[in-house]
Amino acid sequence: MIPFFLRTYRAATTSIRRTSSKTFSTTTRKRTSRIMTPTIKLSSGYEMPQVGFGLWKVENAEAADIVYNAIKVGYRLFDGACDYGNEKECGEGVARAIKDGLVKREELFITSKLWPVFEDGDKVEPAIRRSLADWGLEYFDLYLIHFPGALKYVDPAVRYPPGWHYDGKSEVVRSNTPMHVTWAAMESVVDKGLARSIGVSNFQAQLIYDMLRYARIPPAALQIEHHPLLVQQELLNLCKAEGIAVTAYSSFGPASFVGFEGFAHAKNLVPLMEDPVIVELGKKYNKQPSQVLLRWATQRGLAVIPKTKRTAVMSQNLDCTGFDLEQADVDKITAKDTGVRFNQPSNYFPTDKFWIFG
Repeated sequence: MIPFFLRTYRAATTSIRRTSSKTFSTTTRKRTSRIMTPTIKLSSGYEMPQVGFGLWKVENAEAADIVYNAIKVGYRLFDGACDYGNEKECGEGVARAIKDGLVKREELFITSKLWPVFEDGDKVEPAIRRSLADWGLEYFDLYLIHFPGALKYVDPAVRYPPGWHYDGKSEVVRSNTPMHVTWAAMESVVDKGLARSIGVSNFQAQLIYDMLRYARIPPAALQIEHHPLLVQQELLNLCKAEGIAVTAYSSFGPASFVGFEGFAHAKNLVPLMEDPVIVELGKKYNKQPSQVLLRWATQRGLAVIPKTKRTAVMSQNLDCTGFDLEQADVDKITAKDTGVRFNQPSNYFPTDKFWIFG
């Protein structure tokens, strides 16, 4: 059974996927070998690749080459954000790939995100225009509100990316802007052609339900921390019922967070890719543990955005939709859910003013 939202284009691409991984171009485009991946149909009408490449913690000095190499491997979705501080370099990688004939802009799906200090209604458009300029693009395929809860505006001339703190050190200052004002501004960037689809990230059920009451353009996507230790099944149920596509980040659980201070719980847990259940399933299906973890998500209809600088692992991660787990094995992985969340502000810095997951 095809998962909710998932279109595999079986009628159109079965022969390609079974007989060859090569794609052929016209005129100057070079013939390249890449893995064909399914897409998810967004409520906006656009197709989003189900497997993409995440750009969080990609170093500036390496970002252009990593994005370029990922495009060569076959990635078409790139998930960025103002806060990552590498949008200019990522855009350079895209520009080089287009110049070299590896891909056309319309074949890519680029995501960026609005940081909380830009959630005041009159700051949304300048923020997306800054990100577009850094990427060297005319539009984003998807633009997300990165976190709920507007913070006091920080002028990019003072500090960019601005981070969480108003003073750049320790002061968290909330803005009085309500979400309906921010969302109306998000809708306006669609009207102006700056984003094709809009959505949210790190939102919980109550706020999404509230948004759906007033949204002229409903959120097309939700991006959340999602791994076997944090399944958030009720939130997934909401999105399925309301036609909101879900992208999972941090699919490997604690692996993304062990290098940060304040994440003792991440350091004390057995890495998911070393978990006995995941390792045994990898042997059973002749796949890497990372592929098992990604397939657990994609088989249930979610998009994923893993990252790596190693091209061989890029290919492994991208090739996570070409096999199926038995339902009993899917259930076995899901049963590991303990509700452990890593990516929340209070894990990065002391605060008594920003409990967005409370």
